[in-house]
Amino acid sequence: MKNVSYIHNIEEWKCSFTFKHEVKVRFSETDMFGHLNNTVPFVYFEEARIAFLQHLGFMSTWTESDSHSIPVVADLQCDYIQQVFFDERLSIYVKVERIGTSSVDLHYMALNSKEHIVFVGRGTMVQISKETGKGEPWTEEMKRILRNQLQCV
Repeated sequence: MKNVSYIHNIEEWKCSFTFKHEVKVRFSETDMFGHLNNTVPFVYFEEARIAFLQHLGFMSTWTESDSHSIPVVADLQCDYIQQVFFDERLSIYVKVERIGTSSVDLHYMALNSKEHIVFVGRGTMVQISKETGKGEPWTEEMKRILRNQLQCV
């Protein structure tokens, strides 16, 4: 696999992914050469991230009418490893890499049906106050849930 700056040991990095979300490459997501358009992995990251946050119970908190905070993506990157084609099924994995005061660094890994890594990514999500737009610290319960995701299985 090519050198990716945020992956220091691929086997250790891979072992701590526990959450996966399945996607199927649609025709509309491919270019004239039949392979996945380079913008689409970011859509897959979003879809998997939302499913992951629902799994953790965070989305229901943020979508309550009296919620004072929301999640925003502060940065996001993707490194392309192999081409992906129409109709392929991909497993998009999400994991917590680092927890900040109001932020969390998430890593992503996409595997094809042959279990080959096709693209990887990382990004920072921040919980912000709806009123001020400033970082809103994680609650103790949220920190506990996020820390539980740091365990290598």
